[in-house]
Amino acid sequence: MAVSSEVKAILERGEITADDVKQLRHGTFWKGVVTEKDAETAFLLNDRLGASADSAWPDFFIEALVDYVVWQAEPAGYVSQANADWLIDRIAKSGQVDIATELELLVKILESAKLAPVKLVRFALDQVRLGVLEGKGVLGHNRGAARGAVSEADVELMRRMLYAFGGPGNIAVTQQEAEVLFDINDATSELDNHPAWSDLFVKALANFLMASSGYQVPSRQEALRREAWLDAPNGGIGGFMSQMLVGSLEAVWANYRRDAASEPRRPADSSGVVIEFGPRVTAEEANWAASRIGKDGLRENEMALINFLKSQGAHLHPKLAPILDLAAA
Repeated sequence: MAVSSEVKAILERGEITADDVKQLRHGTFWKGVVTEKDAETAFLLNDRLGASADSAWPDFFIEALVDYVVWQAEPAGYVSQANADWLIDRIAKSGQVDIATELELLVKILESAKLAPVKLVRFALDQVRLGVLEGKGVLGHNRGAARGAVSEADVELMRRMLYAFGGPGNIAVTQQEAEVLFDINDATSELDNHPAWSDLFVKALANFLMASSGYQVPSRQEALRREAWLDAPNGGIGGFMSQMLVGSLEAVWANYRRDAASEPRRPADSSGVVIEFGPRVTAEEANWAASRIGKDGLRENEMALINFLKSQGAHLHPKLAPILDLAAA
C-alpha cells in the first residue's frame, strides 16, 4: 500500500509520538470523511507500532475506524455485512484478535452502531471463549492460573458486547449468542468462576428462551444489568441466588409478559428503518435450545435458569416446555 511521506517517516523512525497523532488526526478528520486509505493506514501503523505508541494513539485509532466502519457506509449507523467481514479479516488474521486496541475497537463498533450483523457479536463473544477456554488471543495472554475459569473482567466484557448488540430496542438474545454462552458454561461449570458469570448466564438465557416463547423482552440494558448483590460476600448460585437473582429477574420481567398470539416484534430506529427478525422461533432453534440444557447432566447455572422460568409461570414453546421438568421448583 502506498503511504504518505508523513506515514513513511513514522515507519522509518519506528515510533508514534503525540505530535504524530495530532498530525494524523488533522489529516484524517479535517475533510469530514474517513476514507478506506485512512483506515488501512491506521491499521498499518497499529500493526507495526501500536504496542509502543504514545498514549494518544489508541483513542485516535479507535475513533477513526469506528467512523469508517459505522458512519461512512450506507446506511449510516449500520454495520454492513461487507464491512463486518472486512473488520474481522483485518483484526483476526490468525483466527483470533491478538491486539488489545483492536479488541476494544470491535466492542466500540458494536456499541456505536444502531445494528450490526449477528455474525459480528458472535465473533466478539468468541474472543472471550477462546481466551477463557483455550488461552488464545489477547484475552488468553498471561492468564496463568486463571485460564479456564471465567473472571469478573471476562463477564463485564461479555456484558458490554451483549448490551451493544441489543442497542436501545427490545431485541432478544440470539441463538448465536446463546451458543457461545452455553459453550463457556459447559466447559467451566466445575471451575472457580466469578459469581457475576452465574448472573449473566441466567439472565441472558432467560431472555433468549422467553422471547422464543412469545414474551416481549425488556431492553438488554435492563434485562442484563449488573445487580448490587454480586458484591455481597458469598454471592453466587445457591440459596442466596434463588432469593436475590430470581427476585430481581421477576421485577425486570413483570411488565413484559404477553402471549405468543400477539404481533411479532418489529423495532424501528428513529429514522423509521424497520429491523426484521423473522419468526420468533423455528423448530430447529427450539430443538437446539432443548438439547443444550442438561445435555451432559444438569449444571448449577442451568438449574438456576429453570427455577427462574418456573417462578415466572413461563409458558414456553412446546419444544422447550419439557426443560421445566428437569429440576424441582
